[in-house]
This record gives sequence, C-alpha cells and structure tokens, in this order.
Amino acid sequence: MDVVVIGAGQAGLSAAYHLRRRGFAPVTARPGDLPAGAGPGGGGFVVLDADEAPGGAWAHRSPSLRMATVHGFHDLPDFELPPPDPAAPAREVVPGYFAAYEARHALPVVRPVRVRAVRTLPDSRLLVETDAGRWTARALINATGTWTRPFLPHYPGRFAGRQLHYADYRGPEEFAGRRVLVVGGGASAIQVLSEVAAVAETVWVTRTPPVYRDGPFSPEAGRAAVAMVEERVRQGLPVRSVVSVTGLGPSVAYRRARELGALDRRPMFDRLTEHGVAWGAEELAVDAIVWATGFRPEAGHLAPLGLRGPGGGIRMDGTRAAADPRIHLVGYGPSASTVGANRAGRAAVNGIVRLLGDPARRPAGVPAQRS
Repeated sequence: MDVVVIGAGQAGLSAAYHLRRRGFAPVTARPGDLPAGAGPGGGGFVVLDADEAPGGAWAHRSPSLRMATVHGFHDLPDFELPPPDPAAPAREVVPGYFAAYEARHALPVVRPVRVRAVRTLPDSRLLVETDAGRWTARALINATGTWTRPFLPHYPGRFAGRQLHYADYRGPEEFAGRRVLVVGGGASAIQVLSEVAAVAETVWVTRTPPVYRDGPFSPEAGRAAVAMVEERVRQGLPVRSVVSVTGLGPSVAYRRARELGALDRRPMFDRLTEHGVAWGAEELAVDAIVWATGFRPEAGHLAPLGLRGPGGGIRMDGTRAAADPRIHLVGYGPSASTVGANRAGRAAVNGIVRLLGDPARRPAGVPAQRS
C-alpha cells in the first residue's frame, strides 16, 4: 500500500475520504489475494477496522444515549447526517450513518482486522502486523481513538460492590432503588447522573471543582481549548481531551441532572472501603460506583516505532508524529472530537501527499516514492 489507515471511526473515515479525493486508489484485498495493483510494488490505500460492522466507538455506547443528549456531533465531509429522531439511540443512528458513508464513497474498509504491531522494515517501509495477515505501507494514518482504553484511576482500599467504567455503562435500569457514586467531571458523568438520578440516589464526586459554561460554546473559546491541548502534544506530554478544557455547558443532559438535584458535587474521596468510600474518618456506603474517568489513546501497536518521548506522550507536529514523518495520528489530542477529526483527516492526507507525492501525477502502476 501507499497508505494504511487504522480505524474506521470519524477520524479514519474522514482520512479515507480525503485519500480517495486526492487520487489514492482504494484496495480492499486481504494479504494473499494479490489483485492487480495490490501486490508487491503496488499502491493505493486500505482502512483496517477491528470491529465487525461500521460505527466505531458509537456502536458500543450505552443504549440509553439518545441523539438529543449526544455531546456534539459533526457531519463527515461531503455527506450530511439526515436529521435524526432526537429520541433515537445514538448507537443505532451514527453506525447507520457511517455504514452509508462507507458505501456512498466506496471506501476500502477491511474488517474485522486487529492490528497488533507496526514496525519499520529495512527498506524504510512500514510493516503492519494484524490477526488477518500483514500489510506494508509507505505512510500510516492512525485513527484508533480511545474507546478501547478506558482509564481507571487507582485509589487505596477495596470496594466489594458493583464497579464499572463508563465504557461498560448500559443505562440506569440496573441501579434502580440503589445509591450510586458517579466519579468524574465531564460530559460522560453528567449523562450518567441525568439518567441514574431518576431511578436511584446519586452521589457525584470530582477530583477538581467542575467548570460550568453558561452560554453557547463560541468559536473563540473552541480555538483556545484546542490550542491548550495542542500545546501539550507538541511538547510530547500525555494527552488531555478537548472536552476536559471546555467546561460543562447547558446540554440536555446537564439540565436534566440539575432538575433532578444531582449536581451537588463532593470532592474526591481518600480511599475505597468494603462498603463504599471514605473521606478521612467519614465513610459513605454505596451500592455501586460508576467511573466516568475518561479514556487514553489506543496507540500500543505503535510502540515498536519508538514514538513516545521522555514526557510520556507522542510529540506531535500538527497531525504528524514529530519523530517519524510517515506516521500521522488523527482523532488524537486536539483532534479528538468529531469536527476536529474531520479537519485532522484532511491535514494528515495533505501531509502524506507532500511526503509521497501527488498520486494523480504519477503514471498508473507506479508506487509512491518518499520525497
């Protein structure tokens, strides 16, 4: 391949759209098929996706998440999401939209394919090792997101009751009539509070006081938030999400949680106990803990490339890994939002065209060469 894209969520589909638009040929073959143009010395691009069906992380969201309470969504390039029923489950609407998008633009998504490692070959190509065979590429766009790496902070002690991360949350029904502790200060925690507080007693704890935003999120505020996250990845520091610096706005879920009286926040506890949590000598018994504590980038398969710096993160120059111009990360850091992922997909493809040359200007059958 000229380019391998890993992941077919918002960022991966945006990148695939721009690759095709710039003239890279779509190839859906698996290793061993070797159709014309896809064998050794061939070119084109492929998208490898670990899921069985389209939808990315959206397919795994809670059935209780409705389109009315989605924390922002932006159309993919050149195909608008038809106006959805606000009461429709997001895990059905968005995957259906992604499936239609793949078909509309004839994107070469091969699934299910799980990428195990990416390495450099002696001839400077990239070797992409998967559970379905091996691909080689001259450039790679990583769009694996964060959903598969839920973050659970460590606290002393042991709780004997039900614990789950937001990634495993499937709605409020199982918590009816109980006392539920919700941990986290972002949109996910607000969603859980807005649902669970209608059927159970909730207690909300956050590590730092939540930041509230009264009015609409202005373009200026958006640019400032993205700049804060972008500076961290430019320095090679661990990634913070864009949402973590935007504050909590007047969403449907936020208004519902406020109406239910669920936003009386308490500071973070000191330790877990067998029956709940404790702040010093004060102990609070709870039946369940929902950890809405975010996610980390899924990038372990890139470890053989040695991209991580001393700061613990991958130092970035735009979408490009600073240590390796062949590698672009989209949906990472400042582009970890639906609108950011779209822009990052376009920027990554522009960078790859500068690296490999314009595929529309080279003779048919001639692979890209690094410039």
